[in-house]
Order: sequence, then C-alpha cells, then structure tokens
Amino acid sequence: MTMDYLWIKALHLVAVMSWLAGMLYLPRLFVYHSMVESNSVRAQTFKLMERRLLKAIMNPAMILSWAFGLWLLHKNPALLVMPWMWVKFICIIMMTAVHMIFARMRRQLERDIALSEKAYRLWNEVPTVLMLIIVIMAVVEPF
Repeated sequence: MTMDYLWIKALHLVAVMSWLAGMLYLPRLFVYHSMVESNSVRAQTFKLMERRLLKAIMNPAMILSWAFGLWLLHKNPALLVMPWMWVKFICIIMMTAVHMIFARMRRQLERDIALSEKAYRLWNEVPTVLMLIIVIMAVVEPF
C-alpha cells in the first residue's frame, strides 16, 4: 500500500467513526425528546441538539465517509470483485438510507410530530446491526 492510500484510509476511518457516533446518538436523543412535553424548554433544547448533531456532524461525516471510501475503491478497484465488499457496500447504502430516515424524523420532531418512545428505541438498534456487519466484512473478509 502506498502512503497516500493509508492516509486516505485513515481519513475514511475518522469520518466513519464520526458518522457512526452521530448515528448511534441521534435516535437516543429522539427517545428522550419523545418523553418530554412538546414546546417545553427541554423539547426546544432537544430540537437544537438534534439539528446541530445532524447538520454540523453527521451530514459532513457521511459525505466525507462516502468520498474517502469511493476514493479508496478508485485506488484499489480489485476490492470490487470480492463478495464481502458487496455485502459491506449494501449495508453502507442501508446506513445512508437510515441516515435519511433519521433526518426526516428530526424534521417531524421539529414540528412536534413524534413517534413512540419504543419506536425510537427500535430505530436506535438499526445502525448498530449495520455497523456490526460492516466492520465484520471489512476486518474479517469472511468470503
């Protein structure tokens, strides 16, 4: 591996960790937000926290994750013939879809339209499952 490939990979990992930190935290904020009275000071605080987390951290981290990941594939296209990479890639697409669902949920909470606490708790598990599959595919390369 060349030094530039390793730098791109390191930046990719930092972006992915930042994205996943947000993906694991945002639905937890939704849980707490759904438990407070709408239009309360606490609800307004949650709205601000959710908006800042999504717009200032998660969105840029997702974009950088994709950019560095695609750059790595461009530099090493042999990865595209490996079955584990396709499983990982499908899970990344699913993670991106979940990110978009979370963005929609945030907009709904901004308008005081909330799902149940239980629904947000279930959604909180989706990024965890996808993350486990992605990491196992990338590290173990099982097939």
